[in-house]
Amino acid sequence: MSSSSTTGRVRSWHFILHTDEPLTPEQDDTLAGLDSFNDGRIGLEEVRGVESTFVCYFEADHLTEAIAEALTLFEEFPGVRIRSVELSPHSLDHNGMATASVVPAPV
Repeated sequence: MSSSSTTGRVRSWHFILHTDEPLTPEQDDTLAGLDSFNDGRIGLEEVRGVESTFVCYFEADHLTEAIAEALTLFEEFPGVRIRSVELSPHSLDHNGMATASVVPAPV
C-alpha cells in the first residue's frame, strides 16, 4: 500500500538503520538463520568491515511504529546495536514527505 494513503489505513514506510559497528562474519552467519530478517521487510547492505546498514520497508500506521517494530527484531540479534535511523531522499519520497525543500531522490 502506498505511503500516500489516507489516515486510518496502514502505510508502507521506508527508512535505513545504521549499526554501531560493521557486522562480524559470525553475526553475518547468525543473520542468515534469523527468519525475522528474511521476510523481505529488512535487508542488509554492507561494505564488509567498514559499515553495515539495514534498508527497511515496514507497514504501520505511523513511521515511529514502523521504526520501533524494526528495532525489536534486533533483540534476537546478539551484539548488534543500532546507532541511527536515516530518512534518505528515497525514504522521504516513498513516505510521501518530499516537498520543494527536500533534495529529490536519484532516478
